[in-house]
Amino acid sequence: MSAPILPGCEPFSFDGGRTGVLVLHGFTGNPRSMRGIADRMADAGMSVEMPLLPGHGTVLDDMIPMRFVDWTSAAEHAYETLAARTDHVVVLGLSMGGTLTCWLAETHPEIAAIVLVNPLVEPVAAEMVEGLTALQESGIETFDAIGSDIAKEGVVEMSYPGTPVAAAFSLFEGVEGVAKNLSAISCPVLLFSSEVDHVVSPSNGPFLVERVSGPIERVLLERSFHVATMDHDAEFIEVEAVAFVERIASQRTS
Repeated sequence: MSAPILPGCEPFSFDGGRTGVLVLHGFTGNPRSMRGIADRMADAGMSVEMPLLPGHGTVLDDMIPMRFVDWTSAAEHAYETLAARTDHVVVLGLSMGGTLTCWLAETHPEIAAIVLVNPLVEPVAAEMVEGLTALQESGIETFDAIGSDIAKEGVVEMSYPGTPVAAAFSLFEGVEGVAKNLSAISCPVLLFSSEVDHVVSPSNGPFLVERVSGPIERVLLERSFHVATMDHDAEFIEVEAVAFVERIASQRTS
């Protein structure tokens, strides 16, 4: 990390009860997009870990050298830290955070449940990969920003002003691996899907529903775009997610 963390983008940790919730933000984003739901979990008595993923929350240059393995390693470390002080863990992720959430659920069958908000789990179109390859070969390091896709007027995500090409390419490769192993997810899943999403295709929702092995509930969001955790449906997502985690915890302790 070459620059200080931007105000509002800090990681968050809270020691609450024996139910843990790991919260993971999206690609080029930061914990600010998830702070509302993390706070809501803490207020409900959950123990919470919300890491700042490598390369995020500072300056765009810090993200250029980062790869999917850096983010899975950070997610793994945060999960192990939380699992060590709780009885069971629910993982919650937005966008790439959803990719990492699924990766963790595939890797750790002991995870109690997962909550996903517009997750990237479907392999991207071949033309997108070809376009990134062309950019890489031409020596271009970044392309247009993808963040702050929010319908609510006046709300800004504070994501990066550009997208690192090589890092995006690595993410897409990571998604390929996650997609192939979705059937390994046997825990309960709560999925929030925006009907209009300019970053992650809404087709990711049905793609996930058709492949996971565990019970899945899909909730369609009609008023929010990609960063739904900061959009019109933010409070609805927070309330529903807390209720879901509380049901899972109750089942685990009964």
